[in-house]
Amino acid sequence: MDRLIFHIDVNSAFLSWEAARRVAEGMDDIRLVPSAVGGNPQKRTGVILAKSIPAKRFGIKTGEPVSMALRKCPDLLLAEPDFVLYNKCSGDFMDICRKYAPVVEKYSIDECFLDMSGTGMIYPDPVKTAYDIKNEIRDTLGFTVNVGIGNNKVLAKMASDFEKPDKVHTLFKTEIEKKMWPLYIRQLFTVGEATASRLEKAHIRTIGDLALSDITHIQSLIGVKAGTQLYNYANGTDESPVLSEPEEPKGYSISTTLEEDVKTIDIAFNILHALSDSISARMRADGTSAFCIGVTIRSNDFKNKSHQKKLYEPTDITSEIFEISKELFCELWDGHTPLRLIGISLTDVTKGEAMQMQLFEDAHKEKERQIDKAVDEIRNRFGNDMIMRGSSLNSTLKVGRKYKAELENKKGGNI
Repeated sequence: MDRLIFHIDVNSAFLSWEAARRVAEGMDDIRLVPSAVGGNPQKRTGVILAKSIPAKRFGIKTGEPVSMALRKCPDLLLAEPDFVLYNKCSGDFMDICRKYAPVVEKYSIDECFLDMSGTGMIYPDPVKTAYDIKNEIRDTLGFTVNVGIGNNKVLAKMASDFEKPDKVHTLFKTEIEKKMWPLYIRQLFTVGEATASRLEKAHIRTIGDLALSDITHIQSLIGVKAGTQLYNYANGTDESPVLSEPEEPKGYSISTTLEEDVKTIDIAFNILHALSDSISARMRADGTSAFCIGVTIRSNDFKNKSHQKKLYEPTDITSEIFEISKELFCELWDGHTPLRLIGISLTDVTKGEAMQMQLFEDAHKEKERQIDKAVDEIRNRFGNDMIMRGSSLNSTLKVGRKYKAELENKKGGNI
């Protein structure tokens, strides 16, 4: 029996959810005007998280600074992020999906996979069923989604990214050559900027070019694991299951590619602080801790370096992860090569209350755990932007000068 998978993706989720709330309260629909969600509208800081179609016509992009977006469109209507609203809307639309599918996997806050395999007796027409789900979400909750239908997760995901908004698209194995192969290689699921550049330099410009290439050639260009996966995706092969419950995490990773090269240790430490804060909160939310911390850097000539440290006891403490990450960073960086990417990984993960008793006898660590708990609770209730770790940020420049001196001694020169 062929598999039948739906992928449902909310159209411009954060902005759609804000717009739906305003319309329900009798206000204008901000989806019809140049508008965006992001940052602090009063201070004109932060980044754009979502944008309306009229805003897109001004060249406004997700992820760009709010100040830049306002220069492109001075009349841009800005809404502040509301993560309490987003979590509610996410749960509401996934509850509707669960009415139709025996297995629903939450892929992110605004998208999910539905395993509709074996439901042919109940829903003989998959396309009609997809429209029923899409329309019920729109009519009940006030925002639109795209639905992609395929024989596996990657095909359903690709299909949902076709023309938007408020659409249903199919991408079955019999349609791959016609619908997917003509697309640019950058449109293939999981292909990033660096991978796309390598493939394009090798004259692999479309998904079809990749699908018809020799797999060993692809592996030589981007590595065995990545090459095998992308070759399979280009040929419509994906055996990954739709999971009703998330798998136990084997590790966590987070990284950021910078718009401008990082050239000073002070800025690098600010970035490491933000990454440590985010990745440790994810781990605490899952009730896990890690025995191994790793740091990765990528220079502006796209060369990667990484280093890791094994711990005697597992940790989920933000400040501890931050401190070790700084040590690893200083072992990796030469002090002058511009950096394009900085990342942190947490591996050798354990679940549950795994801290050894002597950890609780360390008053400083216990205090840091209580701080982390308080910060997590405030953010869960009021959103991530509601609180930031001022003490750590205030000390970053001082700590940066300390490590700068160590780097100078290590490298025998000025930074």
